[in-house]
Amino acid sequence: MSIYPGSCHCGAVKFEVKVNQYLAYDCNCSVCIKKGFLHLIIPPEQFTLISGEEFLTIYTFNTGIAQHKFCRICGIHPFYTPRSHPDGVDVNVRCLGQDVLVKFTIEAFDGANWEANHSKITKLD
Repeated sequence: MSIYPGSCHCGAVKFEVKVNQYLAYDCNCSVCIKKGFLHLIIPPEQFTLISGEEFLTIYTFNTGIAQHKFCRICGIHPFYTPRSHPDGVDVNVRCLGQDVLVKFTIEAFDGANWEANHSKITKLD
């Protein structure tokens, strides 16, 4: 398992993740496609918020289960609580160090048709 630092653009929100599976999802749902979010879904024990909780704002829609967190200073969405795994953390791989993205296999996910496809997302380790 490797540990990587992550942050929003301005650095107000800092975190680290432990990665043991280099698989990320590129979702085409209405919110992810606009954000460019690449999903790394991990158990909560593999995520540590270092600083900046006070700078996080939450956006919810539809069922309200997903808690989309973003930095209220720079607007970047570094991680959130996903609807597919409400007991996990979904980290935006693009918010990790620049050299980390090349290590990942990126798999397309049809989130525009979420109800029919959500079971295809890998379960948490």
